[in-house]
Amino acid sequence: MRIALLSLILLVLMSFSSEEEPSFKDLQLEHYRVLQAYQEKGEDVFAKLKAKEVSHFGFDMFIRAFKFEEDLEVWAKNKEDSTYQLIATYKFCQNIGELGPKRKEGDKQIPEGFYNISKFNHESAFFLSLKVDYPNASDSVFADKKSPGGMIFIHGGCNTIGCIPITDEWIKEVYVFCVEARSGGQADIPIQIFPTRLTDENYGLLKEQYKEESLHKFWGQLKRGYDLFEKSNELPEVVIMPGGEYNFR
Repeated sequence: MRIALLSLILLVLMSFSSEEEPSFKDLQLEHYRVLQAYQEKGEDVFAKLKAKEVSHFGFDMFIRAFKFEEDLEVWAKNKEDSTYQLIATYKFCQNIGELGPKRKEGDKQIPEGFYNISKFNHESAFFLSLKVDYPNASDSVFADKKSPGGMIFIHGGCNTIGCIPITDEWIKEVYVFCVEARSGGQADIPIQIFPTRLTDENYGLLKEQYKEESLHKFWGQLKRGYDLFEKSNELPEVVIMPGGEYNFR
């Protein structure tokens, strides 16, 4: 009798504790701006995924950005699939800086390289924002050691000093994509930022316009990652070497 009573109490406690553990999405929806984003853009996000036969109940995603074209792409796949599909493309609302990596605080450069989303900011000065984990291990080798800069976000509005603004309307949609992916179990959401679409032609034009060999070498590394994905629609594993160079496998 006592064992049965203890088992019943344990079951009740387990049920009660599970009810007290909200999902990442539940926690995000406690914030008014996120709730507003879901109210206005949730159905659109689900429809865009469904159109490509990607289930919003369990998918992986990544983001690609191209500074020259001012395009920000959302790609996604079902967890059991290996290849990604392009789901949506958004335009930068404003751009700043030159083609080339960010190397110092205050240089007004959008970074270039391979990153992850490191923070969901539901109370941004620009409505909603998603933080890019610049500086990464590569940037830490080549950027200014004392002041490499930081606080790089994809955000709403149209103002920027080195971030990627896509308007309040579209940050709502991108934010919902990211919340759904994270809540579905994707711990790291990659973001790749390129100077331009690194086709052979564009890479040749970059080398003609910019004479610095260090830029050619850096963009050549980015191009290898770009080409691997373009050939297969599968994300290569990004490896940052001790000297800061990007490698892939």
